[in-house]
Amino acid sequence: MSTFRIVVLASGGGTNLQAILDQLHGREEGIEVVGVGSDKPDAMALERAKKAEVETAVFPVAEYDDRQARDQALGNWIEGRGPDLVVLAGYMQLLSPEFVARFRNRVINVHPALLPAFPGIDALQQAIDHGSKITGVTVHFVDEGVDSGPIILQRPVPIAPSRDWDETEEAIHATEHALLPETIRMLAAGRVRIDEQNPRLVQIDPE
Repeated sequence: MSTFRIVVLASGGGTNLQAILDQLHGREEGIEVVGVGSDKPDAMALERAKKAEVETAVFPVAEYDDRQARDQALGNWIEGRGPDLVVLAGYMQLLSPEFVARFRNRVINVHPALLPAFPGIDALQQAIDHGSKITGVTVHFVDEGVDSGPIILQRPVPIAPSRDWDETEEAIHATEHALLPETIRMLAAGRVRIDEQNPRLVQIDPE
């Protein structure tokens, strides 16, 4: 079995990265995390990667002239890892169009809402403020827009009747920790493809 190599980008605590490491990395599916990158030197995600003996790298925004230069360096590092997939797992930087084009249909993101509703930052607060009864989690391919790429998988999460942010966030995180590894498994198995006639539509082949 050939190895399905992934690079994960994360800016914060890295709980989605930990879910990937715990559920997928080095297991029977042949999926391997070959690098973890961040824009923040103190991101807990980097510590999680080091504990798993996964190579890490940091690309702070302040060290580059602009986003394009940062993404060029980031892309070069990623390409050197030879990945099949790049996973944005709480990566809080917008990627340049050049980066997206370089890794076209090889970058996925997990977003805490049922897209196309509530894209961008503070998605949960958007849903609560809107009076929504249901929110959820979406895993999608990344394109040049903000959370606008083709949707791969979605799962609903009820907003707590109390409208409590923390309670609903906990449920969203639990759903992310299941849905993101599930999506990666499907991609590694070759079951996910973008429809040739309608590039907005993702087809999922049966097992």
